[in-house]
Amino acid sequence: MPTVRAYAVPSATEPLVPTTIERREPGPREVLIAIKFAGICHSDIHTARGEWEWGVISYPMVVGHEIAGIVEAVGSEVTKYAAGDRVGVGCFVDSCRMCANCLAGEEQYCLEGYVDTYNSIGRDGQPTAGGYSTHITVEENYVLRIPDGLGLDVAAPLLCAGITLYSPLKNWEAGPGKQIAIVGMGGLGHMGVKIAHALGAEVSVISHSLKKQDDAYRFGANHYYASSDKNTFEDLKGRFDLIISTVSADLDLDAYLALLALDGTFVVAGLPADPMNYKPGSLVAFRRRLAGTKNGGIRQTQEMLDFCAEHGLGSEIEIIPAERINEAWDRVVASDVRYRFVIDTSTI
Repeated sequence: MPTVRAYAVPSATEPLVPTTIERREPGPREVLIAIKFAGICHSDIHTARGEWEWGVISYPMVVGHEIAGIVEAVGSEVTKYAAGDRVGVGCFVDSCRMCANCLAGEEQYCLEGYVDTYNSIGRDGQPTAGGYSTHITVEENYVLRIPDGLGLDVAAPLLCAGITLYSPLKNWEAGPGKQIAIVGMGGLGHMGVKIAHALGAEVSVISHSLKKQDDAYRFGANHYYASSDKNTFEDLKGRFDLIISTVSADLDLDAYLALLALDGTFVVAGLPADPMNYKPGSLVAFRRRLAGTKNGGIRQTQEMLDFCAEHGLGSEIEIIPAERINEAWDRVVASDVRYRFVIDTSTI
């Protein structure tokens, strides 16, 4: 059982510290991955600091579910990967494999509950540990192939931020002739703009201020609006076929629902801390829908990676050494990143 280097969270109130953890030798159908880059997702921070109300938190915790690396070794029965392959791991590393959702390729909605990449219990009965480390062992069916056209560094955040926006854009058929709005332009939102543009939709960004306007246009947005401007909600009434909210801030949901056209859909991708309230009339008036989304299954995540490689889409990143992880977390909380921190795991 290999001992590898990692950064762990000792408790909800302490900074991350360097440590070592044990990884499995690859079983017959498992792949040992040498991690090269690991993205920092705000979910890592929420989970580590106990800011979400569900689930049991186990410390010390090694977080990270945006993982890109190289296959170092494979088990005797592995058929999909070989040493040297470029691969990634996303938000989960296993599922029941037998329920209707798993069989449909929607493992993220496993009826038995999937196994999170970190802070979960694997089939071996041991806690899972994430990408803030030098290696990880994963069953081959939960590993993704990273196409040669994508750098491992810019691909790492696609394993969460990319698929979390690709999935609703595909599921609600974003494309030519569709008016799409992305609410918020952070780590999730900026990938939503890039992907929606590549799908051929007309893309608007609704953000609190205009400070990211130039970036939005560079990523492919057609329009940019400030939610702090009261005229925005008057001018855009009935405009959009699909609105995807990527923010964790509390929104005036009725105001945003009013921006939907007939049969339009508002999709929640960000997770506000407080309950979201709305008037039923906001939905009834124009047959509008309120929906939610998580990430994507393995099939769709691979589709997303191939799509991003084909269109030259990667996350906008700032690479940091491991010694700056705590600083980066503070900056994420302060929304001071454009648009994703990525850890160079060779520095762990």
